[in-house]
Amino acid sequence: MRTRVKFCGLRRAEDVKLAVSMGVDAIGLVFYAGSKRAVEASQAAELCVHMPAFVTPVGLFVNPTAQQVESVLTQVPLGLLQFHGEEEADFCQSFGVPYIKAVRMRDSERLLHAVSAHPLARGFLVDAFNAQSHGGTGTSFDWSLLPEVDQPIILAGGLGPDNLAQAIAQVQPYAVDVSSSIESVPGVKDADRMRAFLEQVRLADQSNG
Repeated sequence: MRTRVKFCGLRRAEDVKLAVSMGVDAIGLVFYAGSKRAVEASQAAELCVHMPAFVTPVGLFVNPTAQQVESVLTQVPLGLLQFHGEEEADFCQSFGVPYIKAVRMRDSERLLHAVSAHPLARGFLVDAFNAQSHGGTGTSFDWSLLPEVDQPIILAGGLGPDNLAQAIAQVQPYAVDVSSSIESVPGVKDADRMRAFLEQVRLADQSNG
């Protein structure tokens, strides 16, 4: 099975158009004010214009209020919600939009608990644990911590040229998620790094096929 790819933290139309032309599956839009990659709803709506059918716009939130999520949804045609905080399942399900739940991996129990607590999640994004950050740190974690689960796993955290092939071979994730390693500065993507990342995913899939 082909490994899907999500580019996260895009803020510029030229980056979105380039990512789409390269064949990315999903594009993450950050609605968390504490992030250097945050976008306003009006800005995100303009970016979504450049996402054709079968490229999913994903809205990333961290412990938002229901009003904040609903406000974004009235302006931005998100196909998937991504929750990175301590959100409960009832909250995540309440917006009528499919969602994935992020898990900051400190031990295997964290993922097992999340899977049990979020039975309707469409997948689980696993990232490095950092007490001061909810993602986007550019650091990896010990993939051997990941227990076997039936739900789709989206692998994130410090993926790049030095470890991407190993990550896909070892974890065999449904998808990989990348932000900092394809940037020149936070929120500004680098065309060569984006292209190289996608090519490395394709080569890894061929090797594992």
